[in-house]
Amino acid sequence: MVSQIITATVIGLESYKILVEVDFVLSIPSVVIVGLPDTTVSEAKERVRSAIKNSGFTFPNQKVVINLAPADIRKEGTLYDLPIAMGILARDGIVKEEELKNTAFLGELSLDGSLRAVNGILPIVSGLKDLDIKQVVVPKENAKEAALVSGVKVLAAESLRDVVSHFSANEQEKKELEVCEVDIEDYLNDYTTTHYEYDFKDIKGQIKAKKALEIAAAGGHNILMAGPPGSGKTLLSKSFASILPPLELEEAIELTKIYSVAGLLHPDKPLVNKRPFRTVHHTASSVGIIGGGSNPRPGEITLAHRGVLFLDEIVEFPRNVLEVLRQPIEDGEIVISRAHSSIRFPADFMLLAAMNPCPCGYLGDSQKQCTCSEFQIQRYRSRLSGPLLDRIDIQIEVPRLSPEELLNTKIKSESSADIRKRVIKARKIQAQRYRDYPILTNSQLSAELIKIFCKLDEASENLLRTAISRFNLSGRSYDRIVKLARTIADIEQSENIESSHIAQALQYRNFVENSLQ
Repeated sequence: MVSQIITATVIGLESYKILVEVDFVLSIPSVVIVGLPDTTVSEAKERVRSAIKNSGFTFPNQKVVINLAPADIRKEGTLYDLPIAMGILARDGIVKEEELKNTAFLGELSLDGSLRAVNGILPIVSGLKDLDIKQVVVPKENAKEAALVSGVKVLAAESLRDVVSHFSANEQEKKELEVCEVDIEDYLNDYTTTHYEYDFKDIKGQIKAKKALEIAAAGGHNILMAGPPGSGKTLLSKSFASILPPLELEEAIELTKIYSVAGLLHPDKPLVNKRPFRTVHHTASSVGIIGGGSNPRPGEITLAHRGVLFLDEIVEFPRNVLEVLRQPIEDGEIVISRAHSSIRFPADFMLLAAMNPCPCGYLGDSQKQCTCSEFQIQRYRSRLSGPLLDRIDIQIEVPRLSPEELLNTKIKSESSADIRKRVIKARKIQAQRYRDYPILTNSQLSAELIKIFCKLDEASENLLRTAISRFNLSGRSYDRIVKLARTIADIEQSENIESSHIAQALQYRNFVENSLQ
């Protein structure tokens, strides 16, 4: 009789049910795994053999045939160790196969029989719940993560012997596994005690830049800062994380699935409870940024989902690397196509970028004279294409601080906590406004929704008409200015967009192109 054990795999962020079928054949003792396994899965037979023996059980002295169905899905990773071992022990009569029904098994086995954590537990368990699986057995290190999925009973195990004791055919040897439960709200509430290394109160001057960052955080807008070396661009960027609003539960679960697949979750803090801030070095490849590989994994733009992707010295990045950002910035997702399938990763992030205005860094500086020729400046800035700049809502100049600003210790800057309160209020206004639509922030407004939620009065239309003629604004630039004005109005708690909001939004656009004219 063939034993059947339920497990699952994750491809991208999608979970797929896998059935582990085990049979014994009267032949030369060996173990054969079929069903499109990769090298890691094929090596499982040696880990399982040693784990079973070192757990005090006898490994079958027959040919063991293991099929991973369906056979048209490629199996990768080490999470099949435990279900394979349970399939062998069920076929051998050591555990009751009837008790294994409607239970899924996940986990990697050490040679001594202990269980090790695996990646992707949250999306897998979430997918199993949708398939009406009521119970899962996972390594103890993964238990809290799995327990984030309500409606599924999570059994935490430290070793193969623990699992066998729970499902043993011998009633006297039965020993129940620990049921793991967590309070998601506790993990979310930890955000309020988060300490940030950088705070806006420690940054002197740069009032306009701080306001621009507040608007970006409130509406989820992309922002580019340019200025001479030492003007505070990097410090402003690092402080940006301290004014981001807390995650909603749905966003936290979505982020946790991404970080689970990437193997970046802490076992004691299985829920991502604050918005990510991903800093990327200019030597990063396009695959490292957008994701990919033979078995596609999430890249930096997906790890920055619902948070910030920070590109310091953006013009130092190769142009082909920057150009791959255009589609995900527009669509909020990235589709990675391979010969056998296409995988979709979410990538709804805020792009935060910083740059020098020219190669020497001192174009327009009040203290040092620029030594670059016009040709050098044009070539330097041409690394940022027009279509990419068009997708950046806020483009501001960060000038050098004056001696008076540097030496002034009497005027205290506003703290990040105070700015964050206004950001949260603006986000709540947007959440209420878009409660019946699949968006969360103003930056996600489509052309259709702009017509509904961003109606302009005559003064605002006249101002925009003048700006379009003077600056040759594209249709995309127009939409982004209107969305930016909508966010400014939300911060000021104004129900309607006024001409002053449009005027302020126009001040945050197109400085890069205009400064070259």
